[in-house]
Amino acid sequence: MNGAFEIGKVALRTQQTALETVANNIANVNTPGFKRADVIYSEVVTTEVDPLTRVEELARASQPSAGGVRMDSRAVISGQGEIRQTGEVLDFAIDGPGFVELLGPEGESLLWRGGRLSVNREGFLAGPDDLALRDLIAIPDDATGLTIGRDGVIGAKVGENEELEIGQLTLVRVDSDAALERTDSGLFTLRADARAIEGVPGEDATGTIVQGAIEESNVDFSQAMIDLLMIQRAYAASAQIVQSADQLSAIANNLKR
Repeated sequence: MNGAFEIGKVALRTQQTALETVANNIANVNTPGFKRADVIYSEVVTTEVDPLTRVEELARASQPSAGGVRMDSRAVISGQGEIRQTGEVLDFAIDGPGFVELLGPEGESLLWRGGRLSVNREGFLAGPDDLALRDLIAIPDDATGLTIGRDGVIGAKVGENEELEIGQLTLVRVDSDAALERTDSGLFTLRADARAIEGVPGEDATGTIVQGAIEESNVDFSQAMIDLLMIQRAYAASAQIVQSADQLSAIANNLKR
């Protein structure tokens, strides 16, 4: 009977985690650049060695092999969201799998899928939290406009009609979503054993730059609502296991009386 309680507990905990994952996706359906997380299940089995004696073989025959199902959440970072035009000069989106590299507070590398640029106190183009681009593109004090080409070439308008090329925006890409870890502010870090490939926009399969646009969340709201309903049903079924085990325990206790 204790086994039924344990199974119910594990199932409830698993479905609760899945519920929180899908609910977080729904809450961020309108967050620019947000990457959804999918709930995945994998079978867990144990590795057995051949029994050494006949007694051990008989003992194993009376006991089922250990195993089960494990749930995990996986961020679908490579899933492209819809690119929405905003018309804002400092907005940009990446059409492709690439990332812009930012300088973290301790000099570490942070990866960003794009959004709203700004000019920090040092005069460099920056992303979220005033983190400068690793390309360190300085904006002239007398600049009156900014252009970002699809190839990442950045130009600044100065004076009346003069335009200066002030830098080259580079992109990096990774081999798989598993190489990235999500942090705050919509940023990502590389795992210790992962490798990033740097390239110019439009080359090396990194993608191209779209100025005046923002990448929307890649959450499919309709699918997320269906997933939410299915998980709620599974949670209710798991709760029923605990309730049934409790009722059977009560019957067994009354029989002893």
